[in-house]
Amino acid sequence: MSQDHDSSYKYLFSNPELVRDLVMGFIPDAWLQSLDYSTLEKIPSSYVSDDFKQREDDVVWRVKVGEDWVYLYLLIEFQSSVDKYMALRMMVYIGLLYQDLIKRGEVLADGRLPPILPIVLYNGNQKWTAATNIADLIPEAPGMMSQFKPALQYLLIDENNYTDTELASLNNLVAAVFRLEHANSPSDVSDLVKLLIDWLADRPDLRTMFAHWLRATLMRKPEYGIVMPQVDDLQEIRVMLADKLEVWAKAYIAEGKQEGKQEGKQEGEVKGKHEALALALQKLLAKRFGIIPLEITAQISDASLAQLEQWFDAALDANALSDVFNKNLN
Repeated sequence: MSQDHDSSYKYLFSNPELVRDLVMGFIPDAWLQSLDYSTLEKIPSSYVSDDFKQREDDVVWRVKVGEDWVYLYLLIEFQSSVDKYMALRMMVYIGLLYQDLIKRGEVLADGRLPPILPIVLYNGNQKWTAATNIADLIPEAPGMMSQFKPALQYLLIDENNYTDTELASLNNLVAAVFRLEHANSPSDVSDLVKLLIDWLADRPDLRTMFAHWLRATLMRKPEYGIVMPQVDDLQEIRVMLADKLEVWAKAYIAEGKQEGKQEGKQEGEVKGKHEALALALQKLLAKRFGIIPLEITAQISDASLAQLEQWFDAALDANALSDVFNKNLN
């Protein structure tokens, strides 16, 4: 599964606009943000070491610095699990990349090597605990040995360090990717897809790219139980998610029943079903009619289980929010 994740991110970050937004939104460095990212060029990321093993997992870009074509190289590695020796891996990758640049004659005019910014983009469930500098993996040695201790650091961008509120405040495609990765339900995904559809109205190429990536991402989530045919546009994704919402809501209700049974008491079963049905109803109403007024939310919270079931059935076919409650407020 981690390989699927890494491959899907490699697909996304093979687009220059995603690379630009990664730097502009998640690397707080004034100099880096001042560069002209319209000059971004993707370079071959399949380079061969002396023992003939290829490196194809990273995405490598270069961007022009100043008036001269002095390139800053961005080496982006994708991780969905914690690797204790990530710092060592990045040191090796940088060495291989420099070796390849030398072979291709892409060094600076005076023979020196161009700067490289090593980035690790992490989207795993566990807290990142690995060292970000190779020096932290090597104990101190006495005498002159201390002079030869290597030190090379990579930049860690951990998606888990950002709240949804923080990400929502950014007009940024990478922030949208992070939010979609951490969405809690098909309903939340559908709302984010709607935002992307509006945002990328004049960019069918990006809508297609996001549709392909999102389809693969959703099908990796077993809790959604989503199987999708090949799609080429985000609108198709949204239609399929709308069809899935009713199934998901009913599954949520069933989960509430099961929670009640596990408590071993009838009142626990009723309480579990009531809470699950109330939440499912709110999600369904928000999906179909937008923001729910506070008075409606209060009514749902105070309603009986029988009343919630009536409202839920009515909400599936209602044309407006008022239709749901006008028919059932006896």
